[in-house]
Amino acid sequence: MRKLRELFRLRFEARLSTRAIAASLSVGNGTVCDYLGRARVAQLPWPLPPELDDDAALTALLFPGDSKAAAERPEPDWARIHAELKKKGVTKQLLWQEYLETHPGGYQYSRFCERYGRWLQSASVTMRQEHRAGEKSFVDFSGDGVQVVDAVTGEVRVAKLFVAVLEASNLTYAEPVFNEDMATWVGCHVRAFAYFGGVTELVVPDNLKAGVTRAHRYEPDTDPTYADLARHYGFAILPARPRRPRDKAKVEVGVLLAERWILAALRHRHFTSLSEVSEAVKPLLEKLNARPMRKLGKSRWELFAEVERAALKPLPSRPYELAFWKKARVNIDYHVELEGHWYSVPYGLVGKEVELRHTEACVEVFLAGRRVASHVRSEQHGRFTTQAEHMPASHRQHAEWMPSRVVQWAQSVGPACAQLVEELMKRRPHPQQGFRSALGIIRLADKEKYGTQRVEKACARALRHRAFSYKSVAAILQHHLEDAEEAREAKGPLPEHQNVRGANYYH
Repeated sequence: MRKLRELFRLRFEARLSTRAIAASLSVGNGTVCDYLGRARVAQLPWPLPPELDDDAALTALLFPGDSKAAAERPEPDWARIHAELKKKGVTKQLLWQEYLETHPGGYQYSRFCERYGRWLQSASVTMRQEHRAGEKSFVDFSGDGVQVVDAVTGEVRVAKLFVAVLEASNLTYAEPVFNEDMATWVGCHVRAFAYFGGVTELVVPDNLKAGVTRAHRYEPDTDPTYADLARHYGFAILPARPRRPRDKAKVEVGVLLAERWILAALRHRHFTSLSEVSEAVKPLLEKLNARPMRKLGKSRWELFAEVERAALKPLPSRPYELAFWKKARVNIDYHVELEGHWYSVPYGLVGKEVELRHTEACVEVFLAGRRVASHVRSEQHGRFTTQAEHMPASHRQHAEWMPSRVVQWAQSVGPACAQLVEELMKRRPHPQQGFRSALGIIRLADKEKYGTQRVEKACARALRHRAFSYKSVAAILQHHLEDAEEAREAKGPLPEHQNVRGANYYH
């Protein structure tokens, strides 16, 4: 309408030709002539009278037939049209055809799209974006929080809100948390999906460290635990670009509303635990989602049930179990270490770098994305968890020996040797860890070395001195100490002598 008024000014006031007006306003010469002809028919005065300052009045004067037809044509429910467009496969062309079936004398397609665009411009900025049902959910933490004072220690902590917002319906989930670490981040996602009753195709997080290890405009690096969560639920991670708040405008608005209708409502309350905050947040969250939205006239729950619930992907059969990842190199004994415990892998992987995925119950080993081993999680430090199929054939045969078999073999040397071997295996975290030492002691009895008699005596001496190791027995034999006590007993007690002081000397 501003161009139309300028056209009349250039013609009636500046006295320019139609071609000069068309060049000045960047419109066609025929368009200028058409508008001037309509002005002559309508006997439009110049300057325009005050009653024609309204665009609608000027349009009705210049296009009387169109105005009458527009007044007779039924106006579509633009809020419903907007909601329907969020559904997959629904287009303006389809909705226009359905509109004409109900109102045969309604707007033509171009006019239908034009009037929808005008309605859309009157809505909020966020509504002018194209949002598809079930496509995206946005997640972030609030900047503000509520104070929680520990009743025992008096420590003051701030509980922020984790906020998740669905793209099409604006349905919001909020949960108070103390930390922004990985365990909290993953747990909040799991509970948010359970609240929505499904999963979107994409999740748009901010570039916080729990989700994105390295922010980048084009190729951000995602934390492996967060990527594992995405694989479990079947969604793709689409981090927002750094310093681009419009990429996550939905959650920015969601955080703003959560701070306004939840945190602000709790500003006068005093809390002593996070559970108290959670119980206070729940009814306020439901009140927020049940509140009618100003432009659409529907609540978030109503819009969710209408356009988005059916578009969400179903939840997996079991919730995600928090898992952490760690890189490790396979040791020469084909074991990898995790928190002080050693787990076996196939012996052919010695020296290779692998990834460990560990939960509270399970430890999995991956090589180039392929799982090569799995173990039950153990909390015993310094111990080994070994699977027979991971061993070389020679080691496997050795591991199949039973402790009773080793003790029986030691009996061939003598009872002291058998007792020492049995005690040696008892003092190991696992009997198999004592097999090598036991075999070494038994093999000392070879005729080429020391013979069974000397080894038996050495074992007896080791038992008396509680020296339960191969090195102790070998040292006794090497220094010929197995007969030392017998020789001392054979010499008898020391004779009386004036240089020998007795016990009374020290009184």
